[in-house]
Amino acid sequence: MKLSEFNFELPDNLIAQHPSENRDEARLMVLDREKRTIEHKKFKDVLGYFDEGDVMIMNNTKVFPARLYGNKEKTGARIEVFLLRELNRESLLWDVLVDPARKIRIGNKLYFTEDDSLVAEVIDNTTSRGRTIRFLFDGSYEEFKQKITDLGETPIPPYIKELRDVVPQDEERYQTIYAKNEGAVAAPTAGLHFSRELMKRLEIKGIEFAELTLHIGLGTFRTVDVEDLTKHKMDSEQAEITQKVADIVNKGKKNKKRICAVGTTSMRAIESSVSTDGLLKPFAGWTNKFIFPPYDFSIANCMITNFHTPQSTLMMMIAAFADIDFVKEAYAEAVKEKYNFYSYGDAMLII
Repeated sequence: MKLSEFNFELPDNLIAQHPSENRDEARLMVLDREKRTIEHKKFKDVLGYFDEGDVMIMNNTKVFPARLYGNKEKTGARIEVFLLRELNRESLLWDVLVDPARKIRIGNKLYFTEDDSLVAEVIDNTTSRGRTIRFLFDGSYEEFKQKITDLGETPIPPYIKELRDVVPQDEERYQTIYAKNEGAVAAPTAGLHFSRELMKRLEIKGIEFAELTLHIGLGTFRTVDVEDLTKHKMDSEQAEITQKVADIVNKGKKNKKRICAVGTTSMRAIESSVSTDGLLKPFAGWTNKFIFPPYDFSIANCMITNFHTPQSTLMMMIAAFADIDFVKEAYAEAVKEKYNFYSYGDAMLII
């Protein structure tokens, strides 16, 4: 499968810069894989496609305010520090991206507060923009995390950040209402459409919720640079699937219910832990699973997702699930009907 097969013309004005006014009022395109039909709905209409005993698999990762701004010692240059992952809790070691990277070398110190209560020292280079830093902080770990939370900014996607500043609304809306386990630097965006009211109505109808965790890294925005997709390597992301979640999903599967992966991250997590007899297994570890056509899915028979940008790994997974020609047809329809794309965009239900 070639990268060029996933290209299409996407006008810039269709990449959403802001979320819909109400979470469940976003538009919803419904693809029926068997009938090859396309319907246009509102997201709250998703309720009509599920019955008692059906299962929705949700990613309950929580986005933390990962974007910090510090000043370089001596020069005072303003440096953006994007926290990727914690490497060592005791030593306060973190993998980060810095911008502008050309100014940041091993040994440099960055000051994040006027009173020098939070300082970081660069101890290694990892990639052209990547650095390993050690935070210097006098206090408990809980106080350190609170300091980062206070100083940090909601990590809205780079393509939005380039066009506008972070606003207070982002702190609430770039987070699912069921977010619990902190560790993501990007939101599981299919889940952003679920409101408390809609969740309650689904629950009353008898839909089962199975919450797993996959901490999304910046790899979700990384471009594919090879034409041969078999040569692309996904970034590893930390995931956890409990026995309770596996039991809920496997019960639904055995009862031939609709098993819906809410988002590409939920789908990647469950496809990373499948038993030989096609059931979901508990999992705790890292996954770099890359799903693209052709691919046989083992767990979910239904999926909720957003509209993704051309040549993205997210679009490739959707094409594997719903057939590449059908997805191309749906995306052409989405452009024609002016659906909003990507993180703050509209949704798609594939049944």
